[in-house]
Amino acid sequence: MGNYEYIIASLPVIGADKPLSLETLEELQGFIYEQLEEDDRKKVDILTDSLDPNKLGEEFYTEALKDKNRFIREYFGFDLQVRNAKVLHLNRALGRAEKMDIFMETETEPELSSTLEKIYSDPDILAKERAIDQLLWEKIDEITIFNYFDLDAVLGFVAKLHIVQRWSNLDEETGRQLFREMIQRITKK
Repeated sequence: MGNYEYIIASLPVIGADKPLSLETLEELQGFIYEQLEEDDRKKVDILTDSLDPNKLGEEFYTEALKDKNRFIREYFGFDLQVRNAKVLHLNRALGRAEKMDIFMETETEPELSSTLEKIYSDPDILAKERAIDQLLWEKIDEITIFNYFDLDAVLGFVAKLHIVQRWSNLDEETGRQLFREMIQRITKK
């Protein structure tokens, strides 16, 4: 098996509110990847593939939800619930058929559905995105709560790195400016 103790002991404490330079993020991801065995690298590749919208679809989620690794199954099961809640919210807001564009239905706990509906109803886009990332962060903690020195702990760290990387790339003012530009492009068409 892998040298998970060494990997985890070598990692810094990270937080969604603690931006890291892109260089540092890339170095951390490279370090982790180099230390893992081939089978474990494939699990990291699944997390990395999820960052590419072109790779997300029914085939991706079908494979992830039946993966042998518990972290992958639970994380992407939750991720699918979050994405489906967003589609349902948008469908209601746009007056479309409720299940339009949902490629895989999931069962979502009523409490989570309520939380997601509140989040998606927030008109502040950055607050909405931060709230979703906070939910994902909390889910990662929940999945890995008793995993200290194993692959799930490493995968949880990588998933959190992706969240930190997203926010390190985008400060609040930049995000608002990009949103304004996007709206202007849409309204000019």
